[in-house]
Amino acid sequence: MGHAFITIDTEFAWRHHAAGLDAAAIHALSVEPAGVGLGWQLGVLAAHGLKATFFVDPMPALVYGIEPFARIVAAVLGAGQEVQLHLHPNWMRARADDRAAHAAFELIDFSAHGQRELLTKARELLMAAGAPAPVAFRSGSYSANDDTLAALAAIGIAYDSSHNGAHHPWPSAISLEPERIAPAVRRGVIEVPVTVIEDRSGAYRNFQICALSGGEMRAALDHAIAQDHAATTIVGHSFELATRAGTAPNRVHVRRFQALCGLLAARRDVLPTAHFRDRPALALGRDDRPLGPSAWRLRRRQVEQLWSNLVAERAA
Repeated sequence: MGHAFITIDTEFAWRHHAAGLDAAAIHALSVEPAGVGLGWQLGVLAAHGLKATFFVDPMPALVYGIEPFARIVAAVLGAGQEVQLHLHPNWMRARADDRAAHAAFELIDFSAHGQRELLTKARELLMAAGAPAPVAFRSGSYSANDDTLAALAAIGIAYDSSHNGAHHPWPSAISLEPERIAPAVRRGVIEVPVTVIEDRSGAYRNFQICALSGGEMRAALDHAIAQDHAATTIVGHSFELATRAGTAPNRVHVRRFQALCGLLAARRDVLPTAHFRDRPALALGRDDRPLGPSAWRLRRRQVEQLWSNLVAERAA
């Protein structure tokens, strides 16, 4: 039996920092936007009895202090979910008095030594915010390479979930095939790739709330069950269910999240959700294949995306 990993990247959005907002406003728009952020998502997950992983980026604490991230960690752990490590390296040189200052945005732009230093610092900050020692990691923008995996192994992190065939070979630069969706051992860690579907022949789209329609999510889950996939890894963000401005819910994305939770709850006996901290038994090195393309599903999603962009994104 395979496992489903619901993963929510939880972070301060750089665009709100760059706009000059203070910590309280950035937290409101990035973590708890429009009543459909972290707290609401935790509630929906609990109502469906699902496990989820919140990949929390603590690096903005270098600018805004640890308290906002301690609140995030406490909320996640208090809801019975897990906190794991996320990292956007541009925060390393960010400043409150100079919103144009930043380090490189992609982790793969750093040397192997530089990556290890960044990961060590991020791990320390996350634990200072009250999280247990992390066992899993996802890089911001999926930006990771084989040096990243070696650095993770060196600091005791057992799982990575940065490989994303829809963003390969840049910035998702781990030396695995873009169609790789099954867990595999690589450079001393277990890589648990983001699940992708084949959008068109040879082109991939990641299993993300804002990227797939409800019909595509259903088809991808049923494909994974029918083909006995080792893992299905789903991506969301703390701010993803709101409009980009963070001022109103994006009703299309909200419905997708609710539908996804319903689909997973109905399939819990054959595709249970898992936490990385539980060290679930994962079949390694399998050749699981992504869901193939469907012109019908593609057209339906394109219509839904058009509505999302033209109507839901412009909600007052």
